[in-house]
Amino acid sequence: MGSRGSMARTTRNPLTAVALALAVVAGCFAGWGGWSWYGAAHDDSLAYAQERDEVLAAGEQAVQNMNTLDHRDLGRGLDTWEDSATGDLRKQLTQGRGEFEKQIQQSRTVTSAKVLSGAVRELDDRAGRASVLVALRITVTAPKGKPAQKESRMLGELTRTSEGWKLSALGQAPVGNTAAE
Repeated sequence: MGSRGSMARTTRNPLTAVALALAVVAGCFAGWGGWSWYGAAHDDSLAYAQERDEVLAAGEQAVQNMNTLDHRDLGRGLDTWEDSATGDLRKQLTQGRGEFEKQIQQSRTVTSAKVLSGAVRELDDRAGRASVLVALRITVTAPKGKPAQKESRMLGELTRTSEGWKLSALGQAPVGNTAAE
């Protein structure tokens, strides 16, 4: 009558315990990774950053468009200007188009712009308004003479439309210290 025979064996395999522990740890990491990915994908700051990048790209392209015009393909150039604008700016472009065409045909100039840098100054995603600052190198070529280059900083106001972000205002940015002394 040994007490040995009545006792149940409780020895465990150490490999099974290690495998089980590793499986639990891997499951925790997978859950944490999935939760982190979901949180990042649905984070408002990510959506805002994407909208800011879209505004900057649209603003830079529109400002470049508005500073590029070739008298030899004037119709397409002015169409591009109008396609880049909305609101009062677009209205001004369409209303003054005939007179402007005459001036450009007489001057026979080719103007091209290259974006050097740009930044979003303001973005109100809910209101659909933004502003950008764009630095350009503008090259003007007259019929006779060498091309003239200048660098310019432009301030653009953008409005979100059904077709994307478009310029609603454009002007020169102040250069240097403009504060009254």
